[in-house]
Amino acid sequence: MADLHIQINRDKGGLAGQIAAELRESIRGGRLTPGTRLPATRDLAADLQVSRGVVVEAYEQLVAEGFLVSKVGVGTRVTPKAAARPASRPKTSARHRPAGSDASASGPYYGHRPTSPDLGHFPRERWLASVRHVLATVPSEALDYGDPGGVPELREELAGYLRRVRAADVRPEHLVIVGGVAQGLSLVLHVLGRRRPLRLAVEDPTSNRQVPLLRRAGARLVPVPVDEEGLDVGRLGGDAALVTPAHQYPTGVVLSPPRRAALMEWAYAGDRAILEDDYDAEFRFDRDPVGCLQGLAPDRVILSGSVSKSLAPGLRLGWVAAPPDLAEAVRRARGELDLGSPVIDQYALAHFLRTGGYDKHLRRMRREYRRRRDALVGALAEELPDVRVKGIEAGLHVYLELPDGWDELRAARAAKLAGLSVEPVGPMRGAPGPPAVVAGFARLPAHKAFEAVRGLKVRMSGQNVD
Repeated sequence: MADLHIQINRDKGGLAGQIAAELRESIRGGRLTPGTRLPATRDLAADLQVSRGVVVEAYEQLVAEGFLVSKVGVGTRVTPKAAARPASRPKTSARHRPAGSDASASGPYYGHRPTSPDLGHFPRERWLASVRHVLATVPSEALDYGDPGGVPELREELAGYLRRVRAADVRPEHLVIVGGVAQGLSLVLHVLGRRRPLRLAVEDPTSNRQVPLLRRAGARLVPVPVDEEGLDVGRLGGDAALVTPAHQYPTGVVLSPPRRAALMEWAYAGDRAILEDDYDAEFRFDRDPVGCLQGLAPDRVILSGSVSKSLAPGLRLGWVAAPPDLAEAVRRARGELDLGSPVIDQYALAHFLRTGGYDKHLRRMRREYRRRRDALVGALAEELPDVRVKGIEAGLHVYLELPDGWDELRAARAAKLAGLSVEPVGPMRGAPGPPAVVAGFARLPAHKAFEAVRGLKVRMSGQNVD
């Protein structure tokens, strides 16, 4: 059993998070080797002089992230699979495989979506203060053509943020600033498939807005079903996989710890890359956010994120965190495409992160979005109890499985007329499934939820409303 040397700062608070971070770094650094058994929660709690619940929470977090495995009668151990990892990184080329079936359907590109944030809460004053600071302090030379990978100040701040909030294992030089997740995915797929066609496994259902983008980037799509544990890794095929593990879109399912482990094994066994779309992971309401996959396998996972859900889609600011050789290839591709992102906005976001404005905004919106989510879920439970509500633990949308006899498209139209932001799930599927819709709550004030749900109920019952 391992003798752990864990240092915690009692004045800082967040003891469970501190313990989890110490253990995570010990595993990454090799001090805790694969298969090592950890002390029982009671024993470690006694050693650290904290409550047992604090240690239990830390262990559960790392089990969820895939760093630890826990079994009754066996105890908690460092994930054994880590021992089998080769040192290779995702290559910038892919092997040719026979073509499989592609996910079909395309959809609208522009405008309000169920995953859109409430733009009325954009922190205008604080953002303006950051822009003013940039214009007053940044030297004139900084406004010239710069590094297509992004300004160093923003990459430094983002690396620190991703390590702290998303448990990522990333260095500033391995980050590339892009114009949102869409551009980041396009660049990565361009690099991975530049020598031969890339067969990309995608979740089924998946965002139908991404399908044309992925195909235009040269990917040949291989749909893989999603169930209650997330992507069905046992049915994976292809040269790479695109996943939304923290909050699958559209179902809202979180990729389970066993599936995380299986996905890593699939990637290492076949020298494959995993593209992680971390699209709304900051908004988790009922527990701490599950760490990103990239933190578990930084040599295998390419992490994409943006401020589109946290601040505003119109900022068009995102990032790609990749292994060194791939990050450099993406950086070069960005330079060949359009020479990089707007410099003033990058400096402004760096200042916003550095001064705590971003964290403060997220805390505020997390509370507000949770209130709106609870109002919508409560109204559905009261007015439409036969509608099954799923995926409520995180994000800006819920997944609604419709009652027998409901038509998906009719329900979507009725919901929109009632004031709800919805999209039918049918066009997102590669294979048939039960009728469902995605409903956003970020722009639905809590006091309007009951009225909107009742309007949906009335319309679906065939009654007229004023």
